Amino acid sequence: MSLSLNERGPEDEGSDGDMVASVGEGERGGAREGAEGAVPTLAGGVGAYSVPCVRLEPQPNMPISAISPVHHYCYNTALTAKPKPKKNPALTCNFLPKTPFSCQTKTSSLTFTRPRSYGLRIVTMSYEAGVGVMGTKLGMMSYFEENGKKVMAVTVVGFREGNIVTQIKTQANEGYDAVQVGYRRVRDKKLTKPELGHLQKAGVIPLRHLQEFRLEKIDGFEVGQKLEFAELFKEGDFVDVSGTTIGKGFQGGIKRHKFKRGLMTHGSKSHRQLGSIGAGTTPGRVYKGKKMPGRMGGTNTKIKRLRIVKIDSDLGVVMIKGAVPGKPGNLLRIAPAKIVGKNIPRN
Repeated sequence: MSLSLNERGPEDEGSDGDMVASVGEGERGGAREGAEGAVPTLAGGVGAYSVPCVRLEPQPNMPISAISPVHHYCYNTALTAKPKPKKNPALTCNFLPKTPFSCQTKTSSLTFTRPRSYGLRIVTMSYEAGVGVMGTKLGMMSYFEENGKKVMAVTVVGFREGNIVTQIKTQANEGYDAVQVGYRRVRDKKLTKPELGHLQKAGVIPLRHLQEFRLEKIDGFEVGQKLEFAELFKEGDFVDVSGTTIGKGFQGGIKRHKFKRGLMTHGSKSHRQLGSIGAGTTPGRVYKGKKMPGRMGGTNTKIKRLRIVKIDSDLGVVMIKGAVPGKPGNLLRIAPAKIVGKNIPRN
């Protein structure tokens, strides 16, 4: 192995007086005893010796691990780890191949690019199956079919003035495609000036509630268009109904989480108490999300795949099989049910 030290001049690259060592390819074994200040490798004697305080010039077929900044020893070991970024730019080897880091990159307002292992991206399931409407819960009743042999519990939903398209959001302007629908007419003083300005810009009446339905395609809708329930749905269709559940206040574990009660006799002292909430020393704490007594109800809930039993356009009501969230007078959001393979792609 031949080791030659050449002193660079001020006109060369790097700092003044840097020493450059060139290592011969076929003479590595003989230089172990001749190189002054050499330090053997840690990989069982395989590879070349390293020279302290000397920066090595890259040679053909030279491993990357043999190149190091000043004041570092270079060992000829087969390292496959990514080089750590140096804080001092003067000690960075610019001739080394740089591996691009997989940083989070925001390509649009709703799409994120990350490594494939995370799988965090907006997929088709985030879209609605179609444009829906808003309604008011009127109550529940029994509905008899025409043959009179079957009776079922249905929820009656009415529609006040509204369900008007107030805005069309596009990918170019807002970053996504959606249809904004307004519902329930109110007086002007019930709304703020920004809300009134938004509705006046669309040329519609003052509306209390605004909802968005995010779609893949928004063809066939325009601002000011009135949406009729009978035009969007038909009897037998399945819908998803969202609303605010009835608030129950602070409740115990039995009512809130359907826990079992304890023994009522035979010396039992705990009848409706919670019981154990975790171990002692390990983990020595209560796990986050532990089901315990607390405030119940008053949350937004969606009931999926409810069937439309009857549509009465004369009365302006619709009957939906089963129960929906909230008490009579509650605001409901009715949208087409998401059925994979029918109105939602399988991919």
